[in-house]
Amino acid sequence: MKLSIHNSWKKVLKGEFNKAYYEELIDFVSGEYKTKTCYPKPANIFEAFNKASFDKVKVVVIGQDPYHGEGQANGLCFSVSKGISNPPSLRNIFKELKSDLGETYDPESGDLEKWASQGVLLINAVLTVREGEAGSHQKIGWEKFTDAVIRVLSEEKENLVFLLWGGYAKKKGSKIDTSKHLVLTSGHPSPLSANRGFWFGNKHFSQTNEYLLAQNKTPISW
Repeated sequence: MKLSIHNSWKKVLKGEFNKAYYEELIDFVSGEYKTKTCYPKPANIFEAFNKASFDKVKVVVIGQDPYHGEGQANGLCFSVSKGISNPPSLRNIFKELKSDLGETYDPESGDLEKWASQGVLLINAVLTVREGEAGSHQKIGWEKFTDAVIRVLSEEKENLVFLLWGGYAKKKGSKIDTSKHLVLTSGHPSPLSANRGFWFGNKHFSQTNEYLLAQNKTPISW
């Protein structure tokens, strides 16, 4: 399996692609895609990196692993392609967006490519999954790879906003230099967490834009 990633990322992550764990990871994933139904499509596994080049990243959203239902995962965390019903977590993201900024997102489309094109890196900690089996590709190497992504962003860039939603994402925060970047945390937008009061009211969208403006950066049009 050959995966295509934007040249800007290829440059900063070149050390990872030659490591034994990465080669073993791709071998495993290749076998999974040949013998089982997996998501997202191979061409979209690195979609987050291809839509938000390293040079343009201003905000990082970290999810857990891709949606595991047919046609849902499109390579951007929490996002679904146009024509696919918005999953519960995404609906709660849009509810918070409306509460925070008064902005109503198109309920017919949960495609977050609009965010990615403005420099929002929408990555999952794990980039692939078997159909119907949440977490099925955890602990095979993707976590090491995405740890490296977060580390290189933290080390080589300044004044980024990291949005860590839920316990899994918060663990990734240990790789971030909080003296250089803004890290905002909350519960996960899934109904289980949101309905217990850990998601709604976090105001992460307005806080992100306030920080970007303070750093003389263009805010995100959510």
